[in-house]
Amino acid sequence: MITKKYRIAEKVIAVSSHYEKVHEYCAGYETDAEPDFTVTITQEDIDFEYQRELVCAEHEGRKPYHSTEEYQEELAVYRKIAEKIPDDNAFVFHGSTIAVDGVGYLFTAKSGTGKSTHTRLWREMLGDKAVMVNDDKPILKITESGIIAFGTPYNGKHRLGNNISVPLKAICILERSEENHIERITKADAYAMLIQQVYRPQNPVQMGKTLKLVDRLAEQVELYRLGCNMDISAADVAYNGMKG
Repeated sequence: MITKKYRIAEKVIAVSSHYEKVHEYCAGYETDAEPDFTVTITQEDIDFEYQRELVCAEHEGRKPYHSTEEYQEELAVYRKIAEKIPDDNAFVFHGSTIAVDGVGYLFTAKSGTGKSTHTRLWREMLGDKAVMVNDDKPILKITESGIIAFGTPYNGKHRLGNNISVPLKAICILERSEENHIERITKADAYAMLIQQVYRPQNPVQMGKTLKLVDRLAEQVELYRLGCNMDISAADVAYNGMKG
């Protein structure tokens, strides 16, 4: 087994894996500090990820994605971390998070809507003022003073993100529209999408903790809905609508 330590969302995690690829994926998060917890991957964990893909493919009516044991092990590490972190008032959220002047904005939507495209437009419009936190799976931590968004190694197919943390000002649900428009929405308006996009633990106790954390998330950040095309004007409408 190969064991290395990483600091992710203020937790030091020792990861023991069969393959080196896991550790290449986590490059940039290494630490020598004592671990808060350990993730050890077994062959059963790898097999579980493969079987899960078969079930998902059958449910979605598609062919299973071809992947290696190395990739399945990466998924297994991610899943074990995601199952553990609700103990620290944190969870993984599916969305693209960008920071402007040190403040975070998270865009979420159904797959294929254009989350990554939209944050790319922000970077084109704002230049060096805009910094990617994570393009796929940031960790959100709930604190008494607000929500903190953390970069993670799980930053999407384009590998866009940084090992940084920022206070999260707003979550925006993207929808395609011919004309750009943004509106403030309520917790009730956003809740179904928030639940859909959060990592939902398999462990019932951890799932219960996660649901309570999502409630707090929806109460502590501003919530918006953005109807947008993929023109850079959409970034202008979104930024000016949310920055306050």
